[in-house]
Amino acid sequence: MSHIDAGAELDPVHPMPLPGRARGLSTAQVAERVARGEVNDVPVRSSRSLGEIVRANVFTRFNAIIGVLWLVMLFVAPFQDSLFGYVIIANTGIGIIQEWRAKKTLDSLAVIGEARPTVRRDGVASEVSTSEIVLDDVIETAPGDKIVVDGVCVETDGLEIDESLLTGEADPVVKHAGDTVMSGSFVVAGGGAFKATKVGREAYAAQLAEEASRFTLVHSELRTGISTILKYVTWMMVPTAIGLIISQLVVKQSEFKDSVARTVGGIVPMVPEGLVLLTSVAFAIGVIRLGRRNVLVQELPAIEGLARVDTVCLDKTGTLTEGGMDVTELRPLGGADEAYIRKVLGALGESDPRPNASLQAIINAYQDSDDWRCTESLPFSSARKYSGASFSEGNGESSTWLLGAPDVLLPADDPALAETEQLNEQGLRVLLLTRAVRDLDDHEVKTEARPTALVVLEQRLRPDAADTLRYFAEQNVHAKVISGDNAVSVGAVAGKLGLTGRVVDARALPAEREEMAKGLDKGTVFGRVTPQQKRDMVGALQSRGHTVAMTGDGVNDVLALKDADIGVSMGSGSEATRAVAQIVLLDNSFATLPSVVGEGRRVIGNITRVATLFLVKTVYSVLLAVLVVCWQVEYPFLPRHLTLLSTLTIGVPAFFLALAPNKERAKPHFVRRVMRYSIPGGVLAAVATFVCYLLARHHYTGPGALDAETSAATLTLFLISMWVLAIVARPYTWWRICLVAAMGGAFLLVLVVPSLQQFFALKLVGVTMPWLAVAIAAVAAATLEFLWKWVDRRFPA
Repeated sequence: MSHIDAGAELDPVHPMPLPGRARGLSTAQVAERVARGEVNDVPVRSSRSLGEIVRANVFTRFNAIIGVLWLVMLFVAPFQDSLFGYVIIANTGIGIIQEWRAKKTLDSLAVIGEARPTVRRDGVASEVSTSEIVLDDVIETAPGDKIVVDGVCVETDGLEIDESLLTGEADPVVKHAGDTVMSGSFVVAGGGAFKATKVGREAYAAQLAEEASRFTLVHSELRTGISTILKYVTWMMVPTAIGLIISQLVVKQSEFKDSVARTVGGIVPMVPEGLVLLTSVAFAIGVIRLGRRNVLVQELPAIEGLARVDTVCLDKTGTLTEGGMDVTELRPLGGADEAYIRKVLGALGESDPRPNASLQAIINAYQDSDDWRCTESLPFSSARKYSGASFSEGNGESSTWLLGAPDVLLPADDPALAETEQLNEQGLRVLLLTRAVRDLDDHEVKTEARPTALVVLEQRLRPDAADTLRYFAEQNVHAKVISGDNAVSVGAVAGKLGLTGRVVDARALPAEREEMAKGLDKGTVFGRVTPQQKRDMVGALQSRGHTVAMTGDGVNDVLALKDADIGVSMGSGSEATRAVAQIVLLDNSFATLPSVVGEGRRVIGNITRVATLFLVKTVYSVLLAVLVVCWQVEYPFLPRHLTLLSTLTIGVPAFFLALAPNKERAKPHFVRRVMRYSIPGGVLAAVATFVCYLLARHHYTGPGALDAETSAATLTLFLISMWVLAIVARPYTWWRICLVAAMGGAFLLVLVVPSLQQFFALKLVGVTMPWLAVAIAAVAAATLEFLWKWVDRRFPA
C-alpha cells in the first residue's frame, strides 16, 4: 500500500513524489565502484564454456580405452589397423564443433532474452544489463521483475515478493522500507526500489537461485538410458577383453604382433563410441535449428522433454491472446454519471506507475483529470484479483475506488453478475468499478462497496493460436487452458480458437490431489485459477502419469512453470518466468511450439534408430569374443576389417539417419525398445559369422588360409550388418535407399579394386566359400526379419 502526500510535487515521468525518491548514484560514484571491482560480475551463462565442451567430448571413459588401444596399434601393426583411432578423433572433433556452434547460438539468444533492470543514476532511471549493476545502485522493481542482487528496500508501493525459489514458501512476503530483498526472489505485486548491498560473487543467494532456477536439469530418458546401456556394456567388456587377451596371446601362441592386432580387433568394436557423440550432435543441431526460429532452449534435453509431453497447460493471456486489450464499452450501473466514471477510470489508470494490460487499455481510453490527486493506492495482485486507490478530488471531496473481477468484488446473488455472465459468454473480459465505503488498508475493503460501472474489454486473439491447438489435437496432446480470468470468458475465447470441452470454475475444484486430478481429466478450460492452484494442478496431472508442459508469461505462472516437466515462457514475459522456464519463445509466438515438438521427435526417433545399429555391433563383438575364447581359435578379424564394417554399416549411415526428418511420436522405455532389437540382432550376426568362420577354417588350408577365412567371415558379417541397416532405415525414401545402396557399393569397390583389397587385407578366394558366406548371410537376414517381427508382437514397447 502506498501513502502519498497529496501536496507533494510529482515527477511527470514517475507518478511518485520527488522528495521521497532516491536519486541513486552519480556517474562518478559508479566509476569509483567499477574501479574497486564492486560490480555484479557473476556471469549468467546459458551453456558450457569451450573448455568444458572440449573436456566433455575428449575425456570420456571410452575415448580412454580406444586411445590406449590406438597407441598400442601404432607401434605393433600397419597403419590401416590403427584407422579406428583417426575415426575417433574425427568424431570427437565433429562433436566439439557442433556443440560450440550450439553454445554460440544459445549465448546470442540469451543476450536477446536477458532482462535489463531499471537503475536510477543521477536521478534518471535507465535500463542496464545485470552485469553493469554496482554496489549501492538503486534498482526499481515492478511486478514480474526478478531481484538480481541482494539489497534493502528504500521505497515500497504495495511491494510483495515471492521468495519460493529460495525458501520453498509460496506465499508472497510484503516488504516495507528497510526490509531486505534476496536475489532469486521476484516481485508479484506492487513496486518500489531497493539499494544493492551485495553484488557479484558476494551475493551468494544469487548463485543459489541461478543454480536452482536455470540449471535444474530436465529428466532425459535418452541421457539416462544411454548411461544405463554404457554401464552394462562396460561390465561385459572387461571380462570378455581379458579372456580374449589370454586366448590370443597365451593359448594360441600366435605371432606376437598379429595376436595383439587381433586382440585389439576384438576389443575395439565392443565400444559403442559414436553413440554418445551422435546424441550430443543431434541435440546440438536441434538447438541451432530452433535458434533460427527464435527459440531459446536453456537445457538441451528440454527438446526431448517437450516431444514426450501428453498434456499442455496453457495460460490464456499472452499465450492464446496477445498482451494488448481494447476498451469496447462502458456500462454505468445504478444511474451513475458516465462523465464522472470516466474521470474515475482516468485517475485510477494514472495512480498505478506499472499498469497491467487491462489497466493500460483503460489508460489508453480515458484521460486523467488534472485536478484529482491519488492519496493512497493498492496495486493489482493476482491473488486478490483487484486493485484500488483513494483520491482527493478537485472539489475537495475524497473517494476510494476498487477495480477488478466482478465475481470477486460482488456477492453471488448480485444482479450485475448476470449481465457480466452474458458478456463473458461472448469472450469479452469485464472489470467492475466499485466505490468503497471502507479505508483502502482495511482487509474487508470490498465489503459493502457500491457497484458503479462495468468496463468491457476485448482481448486480441493470437492469429496462430488456432492452428497450434489443432496441431496438438492431431498429435493426441491434451490442451488445458488455465487462467485467472472468469471461466465463462476464457471458455468463449477457447471456443473461438476451436478448443471445445468442459468449462470449469477452479474455485469449485477439490483441494485433495486425487480428486483434483479427476476433475482436471474431465475439464478442458479452467477459470479463476490462483497461482498456487496452477501449481497444484500441474502436480495433480503428474500424479496421474501425465508428462506436463506449462506455458505462461506472467509472474503468477512461475510456480507452475517450475514444477511442470517442461516450462515454456514467452520472450516478453516477466524475467522470473524466463528464469525458470526450460524453453523461451523469444518472438512470443505460440506457433513455434510445434517446431520444438517436431525437433524433439526427430532427436528421439532417430537416436533410437541409430542406437540399435551401435548396440547390435556391441552385442555381436562381445559374443564373437566369447566364442573365440571357448573354441580356442584366432580372432577372425583385424582392426581394419571392423573399421571398414563400422564405417559403412554404422558410422556414415547413422550420421545421416540421426539428422533426418522424423515425425514419429515419441515413445517411452528407450532402453527396452533398443535392447529388444539389439540383442537378437547381435546374437544372430555373431552366430552366423562364427559358423561361416569355422566352415572356412575347414575349407581353406596352407599359407594364406587365415586371410581367406577372415575375408569370408567379413563378407558374412557385412551382409548381415547391411540387412540390419536396411531394416533400421525403414520406411524407405529415395535418399534412404540411396544411402543403403551407396554403403553396399563402397564395400563392393573394396572387393574388386586390387589396391583396396591389399589395404584392407580382403580377398575372396575361390567360389564355394564366398557363395556359402552369402547363403549363410541370406538365411540370417530372413531369420532376423522373422525375429524382429516376433519381438514386436511378443514384447511391445
